[in-house]
Amino acid sequence: MQENLLDQMRRAIEPLRHIHLSGHVIGVSAATVLCSCDTSETRVGDRAVIHTGAGKRLGEVVRLDQTGAHLIIDGATDGVSISDPVVFQPAPAFAPHGGWIGRVIDPDGKPLDGRPLLPAASTRDINAAAPPSHQRRGLGHRLETGLAVFNTLLPLVRGQRVGLFAGSGVGKSMLLADLARGVDADVIVIALVGERGREVGHFVQNVLGDNGMKRAVVVAATSDSGPQVRRRCALSAMAVAESFRDAGQHVLLLIDSVTRFCEAHRELAVASGESANLRGYPASTGPAIARLCERAGPGSGASGDITAVFSVLVAGSDMEEPVADMLRGVLDGHIVLDREIAERGRFPAVDVVRSVSRALPDAANDKENEIIARARALLGTYARSEMMVQAGLYVAGSDPMLDAAISAAPALDSFQTIKDARGTLAHFAKLRQAIATSPMRPDATQGTAG
Repeated sequence: MQENLLDQMRRAIEPLRHIHLSGHVIGVSAATVLCSCDTSETRVGDRAVIHTGAGKRLGEVVRLDQTGAHLIIDGATDGVSISDPVVFQPAPAFAPHGGWIGRVIDPDGKPLDGRPLLPAASTRDINAAAPPSHQRRGLGHRLETGLAVFNTLLPLVRGQRVGLFAGSGVGKSMLLADLARGVDADVIVIALVGERGREVGHFVQNVLGDNGMKRAVVVAATSDSGPQVRRRCALSAMAVAESFRDAGQHVLLLIDSVTRFCEAHRELAVASGESANLRGYPASTGPAIARLCERAGPGSGASGDITAVFSVLVAGSDMEEPVADMLRGVLDGHIVLDREIAERGRFPAVDVVRSVSRALPDAANDKENEIIARARALLGTYARSEMMVQAGLYVAGSDPMLDAAISAAPALDSFQTIKDARGTLAHFAKLRQAIATSPMRPDATQGTAG
């Protein structure tokens, strides 16, 4: 991934031009600006600078028709008036390379950490197609994560694509940081889509930290960015991951969040004339999710793999909301974080019963699969009867399986909080110990049925 410095400097200088296509504003609405220009020389995705009386406004071409170019600009259209001059320029080249590791960049590849950054000698298309399906490898070996629950009950394997479904304030960012620090990968690429400005700095400096940044590239677009920038954030992060994958490396890609990517896509689609009639989202949302997710996964030939975690913000833990529903259909598993678990102080707040890893049973041997099945059965049994047990309505001895689940519940709950580097074998030993309990004695129950 090393680049010749002169080639990088040439790439940085090449886009500079003396002549640019120009036009002027002929229409302004709440969402878009219509410009008169030579549409035969303009492409969707080109950038534009509108020179208003109050200064420059940046925009991007989202639609072309016989009337001109429709722009969506960063921020509101306030201050833009008819006849304001507009200067067009091609989208900047996106050229990631090994020197981007440890850096924070915007979706155009410009540094956000105050230090200079040169592009690579060759560029990448942020809207590249997924590798041919018939040439891709199958899922790889089980990965060490540093988290006991993911080393055992919900294994993550090389090239897997999983969804992380969570509401706000249940520890999603901390879990992503734990995965970034603990997963066995060569490079970590993190997309912070529509994140609050303060939270970007906090995540990089405090949550991820210096150790996490040593092998990470962070692509960030804050919540006040235009929808075209927020949508491009996820696409650019995928292109960065693909560049390292094609160099033969294993990449862990974390996109936070697909929900905000879809919201940005909706804004752009509506501004382009598409109606939002799919439970508030345009019909193109599903294909946009599929195109993004299909680019991750196992590589082909001598290339590496992209193991991806796509987070989804679910309001009120509603797993049937549109984005969550569409995303589940294209992934290799889903992880559900539960607010009630987080509120009682157990992190990561993973609801194992509602979570699924489609890497099983292949990711574990026969003995490990027996342990996993037993643990999930105990957790499921306790979850179905938890309210009755806590209300004191269960009589010990009525159901041997529930007795075993009640007895094992504290140990299984404690097991899911383990974060260390002892490895999968040690974590399976801990899990085996947690489920090797006998039913509670009748005198140890909290109450009896009346």
